[in-house]
Amino acid sequence: MSLKQDRALTFRESTALRFHLSMCGACRTCARQFYLLHQLGKHHPSLPHTSKNKDD
Repeated sequence: MSLKQDRALTFRESTALRFHLSMCGACRTCARQFYLLHQLGKHHPSLPHTSKNKDD
């Protein structure tokens, strides 16, 4: 799940993760928490920001 925050998963990785998440409530909760932390980190003022868009 943390790897998904860093890069696009392969088809095989994505399929395996979705299958596991369909059965595991604890990991679904963890995935939501990873997502929220990642989103908050992108907007935290003390962290360096990287952007693909040169105008940002």
